[in-house]
Amino acid sequence: MSNITISEARVTLGSLLRKPYEVLQVKVYAGLAARGFGDIRPAHSSVFRYIRPEGSRVSDLAELADMTKQSMAYLAGNLADLGYVTIAPDPTDARAKLVILTVRGRQVWDALVELSFDLEGQCAARIGAEKMAQLRAILGELAAAIAD
Repeated sequence: MSNITISEARVTLGSLLRKPYEVLQVKVYAGLAARGFGDIRPAHSSVFRYIRPEGSRVSDLAELADMTKQSMAYLAGNLADLGYVTIAPDPTDARAKLVILTVRGRQVWDALVELSFDLEGQCAARIGAEKMAQLRAILGELAAAIAD
């Protein structure tokens, strides 16, 4: 039996975008572990990817991550237990909870961005800086085109 998925066999756009992302994700989270953040899991990316610098409501994070509020509350609670975020009542809406990065959470956030750019640099070294710049431009155009 083959390990190739239907989308990989047909070389869909989704598979072409997904494969590099999956490899980058594995490398980024290995890099986080090497920096002392081994308790951060890829599932936590739903929080780190969408949280605003001043903090975000659980409901807003859930909507952006396309997941239930309960699932996002679980992830945020887990990160709070680990000391990466605090969860407090939203001062503008007593019904809402605000997720705010702690100092350690900001260190993870910064490390995620730094590791991503480092890996991008490694990719540029392999395929060439010009091709990487073209890829970034094309992906930006693609993102704009499919958003319409």
